[in-house]
Amino acid sequence: MTPQAATHKGNATREMILARAYDIAARHGLEGLSIGELATAAGMSKSGVFAHFGSREDLQLTVLEWTADRYARAVIAPAIGQPRGLPRLRAIMENWFRWVCDNPDGCVILAAAHEYDARPGLLHDRVVDWLLQLRQQLVKAIGMCIDTGELSPKTDPVLLAFELFAVAQGLHDARLYDAEQAPLLARRSLDRLLASYGAPAVSTPA
Repeated sequence: MTPQAATHKGNATREMILARAYDIAARHGLEGLSIGELATAAGMSKSGVFAHFGSREDLQLTVLEWTADRYARAVIAPAIGQPRGLPRLRAIMENWFRWVCDNPDGCVILAAAHEYDARPGLLHDRVVDWLLQLRQQLVKAIGMCIDTGELSPKTDPVLLAFELFAVAQGLHDARLYDAEQAPLLARRSLDRLLASYGAPAVSTPA
């Protein structure tokens, strides 16, 4: 096997391990991610898993970064192609809602916000960094809506970003007890919230 082929195989194996690790973390949280269960799910030995990740914390951090990258490609990247202003902001939120609903076991990072709320350390810091980046993306998109005149000039971007985040988190939690209604309720909440800041009304099913 050539070095290039070996590298490609190693990357493919690492990606497979991360996919299995994500599934476990979505069900049990990052703290519930064990090397033993992951090795069984991946059909590998524990030493085989450790060959790709030097420690359990390294594995948890990598899963967190892997999730953030998937989120960015599924939620942010498609929205950037939309016109500046409300179309882009709505696309971010709609993609975010879809991301939550397409992950039936939950979003690893949103769950981690609860998991590491009072648990200091590197994982806590990485979660906080990601959440702050997400808020800044929302604040930037909201600012564009103000610039285009689609939202009131009196809009507080930080406050609205906080409220939008609360809607997405509410959808994430509501899947547990009202999976059928939760997506529609989230979209209706989004429309009412944006309308309160002067956004044009949209047609949303009752």
